Amino acid sequence: MRQLLSLLLVASLFVWAGMVAGISFLEAPLKFTAPHITVALGVGIGRIVFHALNKVEIGLCALAIISAGYLRVPRRVALGLGLLGLILLLQTFWLLPALDVRAEALLSGNAPPPNYQHLLYIVADALKLLLLLGTATLAYFALTPYAEPTPQIRQVA
Repeated sequence: MRQLLSLLLVASLFVWAGMVAGISFLEAPLKFTAPHITVALGVGIGRIVFHALNKVEIGLCALAIISAGYLRVPRRVALGLGLLGLILLLQTFWLLPALDVRAEALLSGNAPPPNYQHLLYIVADALKLLLLLGTATLAYFALTPYAEPTPQIRQVA
């Protein structure tokens, strides 16, 4: 059971990292370079994609925290998970709803005044990605038993 939970913890963090990297830092900026994609259409697609990503992130975060709880992970892994959970809570309950209000205004033809929330979301995603990679790596090395290298026997010719 311990091996399965260790695998679930590490895999959930690396899968989560891959999703954040692929969507936040690849798909989101690239969609606006596609032909015939207007800002309104890009914003509409972005809302759908980021809300779906957020739901998957909540599931992966829950899986990682539950696995870590059963495994009684080292403190530094637990700290990473706690920080990831905090960032995800801030994005879910503050930044995504605030950006939704701005997107609705834009889609209804009222350009909202510039503010810092979109930049803050990007910074939070960058920090989250670094934390995911670091926490997953720490968890891997803390939970994966690795054998000592087998000494090589050299044959003399």
